[in-house]
Amino acid sequence: MDEDKVSFGFEDVSRDEKTRRVKGVFASVASRYDLMNDLMSAGVHRVWKANMIAWLNPQPGEVLIDVAGGTGDIARAFMRKADEVAARRKSDAQTMAFVSDINEAMLVAGIRKTDKNMPRVACDAAALPFPDRSADAVTISFGIRNVVEIDRALKEFRRVLKPGGRFACLEFSHMTHRVLQEAYDRYSFSVIPAMGELVTGDRASYQYLVESIRRFPNQDDFAAKVTAAGFGQVNYVNYSGGVAALHTGWAV
Repeated sequence: MDEDKVSFGFEDVSRDEKTRRVKGVFASVASRYDLMNDLMSAGVHRVWKANMIAWLNPQPGEVLIDVAGGTGDIARAFMRKADEVAARRKSDAQTMAFVSDINEAMLVAGIRKTDKNMPRVACDAAALPFPDRSADAVTISFGIRNVVEIDRALKEFRRVLKPGGRFACLEFSHMTHRVLQEAYDRYSFSVIPAMGELVTGDRASYQYLVESIRRFPNQDDFAAKVTAAGFGQVNYVNYSGGVAALHTGWAV
């Protein structure tokens, strides 16, 4: 691939073109985004996300930056767990969860009247408007594939974390067995775009989704990128045979 190009599904496009197209994809599906996630994974994505929150072990008074956080489900789960701990400890420490996303439509679609201490920030993952060492945790859930400058974004995540801060990235990945991968590919390419057309009226966005999963680095290669960004104790756990993987690291 040309060094000046990046992948957008099976296409190679300019960085500016990918930014424009990704914004268009999520502007189109924002209102049905959570519903489609439930349908595509039969609700299993909620279990994967719960596992990520359990690994993060939110504590009262901590600051989370949830990148590509769109509808706010990760931020809410983080806040809920931290509040449960605060209630047990009778702590009044104020937890904060910033929801950042490059797509304003996703941020707006995710607003709930019950949200507290969850500011929305429209920004690029590779240029976060947060000070150095300002967050206890950084998360990104099913969003890193859509980032134009992945290596730069990972370095940004490391920059904004306090020493000892936690990084967690949940992403669709590669199956651990060739036969399973072939079956999953058949499902992905035949069912998901058709489902997207039926539910959201947008087949092309979900065609991009399945293509972008196939172009994303495998688990070991992505873990190497996380290490290269300056994280320590880098690890990953496969879910559902590698349909998704949770990548973790610590700011050391």
